[in-house]
Amino acid sequence: MPDYSDNYYARLSIPFDATRDEVRSAYHDAARRLHPDANPAAGAVEQFLRIQEAYETLSDPQKRKDYDQSLPKIDTSPGISMEILYSRRELIQSPDPQLLYVMMELIPVATDQEVVIPLNLCIVIDRSTSMQGERMDVVKATAKNLLKQLRPVDYLSVVAYSDRADVIVPAMRISAGIERVESQISMLQTGGGTEIFRGLEAGFEEISRYLRPNFVNHMILITDGRTYGDEAQCLNLAEKAREAGVTISGLGIGNEWNDKFLDTLTSKTGGSSTYVADPRDIKRFMELKFNRLNRIFAENTTLNLKLSPHVEVHYAFRLSPEPAKFPVEMPINFGNIQNDAGFIVVFEVFVKKVPPQALTVLMEGALRYEIPSRIVPSVRIPITISRPVEKAEVSQQPPPQKIVQAMSRLTLYRMQEQAKQDIEAGNIEQATRRLRFLATHLLAQGETSLATTVLGEAGRIERERSLSGEGEKKIKYGTRALLLPSGNGDNFK
Repeated sequence: MPDYSDNYYARLSIPFDATRDEVRSAYHDAARRLHPDANPAAGAVEQFLRIQEAYETLSDPQKRKDYDQSLPKIDTSPGISMEILYSRRELIQSPDPQLLYVMMELIPVATDQEVVIPLNLCIVIDRSTSMQGERMDVVKATAKNLLKQLRPVDYLSVVAYSDRADVIVPAMRISAGIERVESQISMLQTGGGTEIFRGLEAGFEEISRYLRPNFVNHMILITDGRTYGDEAQCLNLAEKAREAGVTISGLGIGNEWNDKFLDTLTSKTGGSSTYVADPRDIKRFMELKFNRLNRIFAENTTLNLKLSPHVEVHYAFRLSPEPAKFPVEMPINFGNIQNDAGFIVVFEVFVKKVPPQALTVLMEGALRYEIPSRIVPSVRIPITISRPVEKAEVSQQPPPQKIVQAMSRLTLYRMQEQAKQDIEAGNIEQATRRLRFLATHLLAQGETSLATTVLGEAGRIERERSLSGEGEKKIKYGTRALLLPSGNGDNFK
């Protein structure tokens, strides 16, 4: 029986209704990434030949028609319901700027079909000297425990890095040789410095061996230190991972790692970073990540909107399922949609002036994502962000309750962001005032320990004009944890 999952549309990651220009563009992007002259990774040549075969058929109208008739019925429905909410019912015709908040909520449409989506997972472990002792012991124990949770269809690879990288477990299905793999992980030793690019490069090569659109392709990067001199290389590799449909998550242990860098790296692929203050929490965080990967409905959710000349997007933040801030350059890759949770993202839109027309289109484009369980995974739906225009101020109705709740949840996180910006600008008095205001709100919500940390850091910046490494991470990731549905910051106290 033919393997319909290995079809030409899936190979090029394009929707069933892709135009000839889109077919050509997808082929060129894939060819640039997989051509043997540019990609020495094992399996790249085979993948290049596969996408070349797909392009030769789909770029020819008659061959494509014949090929389409050979496929079973293709599901082209969106697979999700989408709701777009606005903080303002209308904009006012005016040369003055106006601020608008837009919330997009995506919810998978429930079906009776239960589909097992294979994982193609790579764990990239920092084995530098600073990881010795309890940190490495817990990481190794956690990795071995995850082996037992893998299904027969899943692939796993493990890479360890310091100032060089070694493939501890090559990409493989583990079911047949779990004892040997456990032994390889147990023999991991620490030593050397931290060069994250070494680990990412080796990890990406391993995950590329079984890269498929009907797999969940994911890398988990674990580190406890800063990388020096290879940041640009790491970010370039993250771009390659995004183009290939690979998401990267980061797990930072202790206080010495660069959270701003890890946030930037992971957000490029739609992933997020997590802070672990106590090594004993590593197991719980890794298991939570693993469980989320097993509940993915759609992946590589990418928003590409063209902004009107009078519009700027100042902020983009995913509230659910994993809180994360994203760069606002289009396209934005928002990562995965889980089958048991809503996907919520909020935008802060700055309208420089509102033209004299009844309706103004602020942004227009498409949302794309891949549903791995489908024969043709890639789905595209058009999106238009617009608002009616009134000539004069009218009685504004309150914003929808959903967007009010979303913005109130985000306020505390943004407050600590603004305090850090004040410190960088030398506005110490303003930063102190913001942190004390933040502590008051945390106390009102019962977050006593986190509030105490915030007050301690407010006093510190008055004395030393800076936050401590530990305090900065506790406040940042503690207020981010409050955005989760469970809404508690216990892990950061």
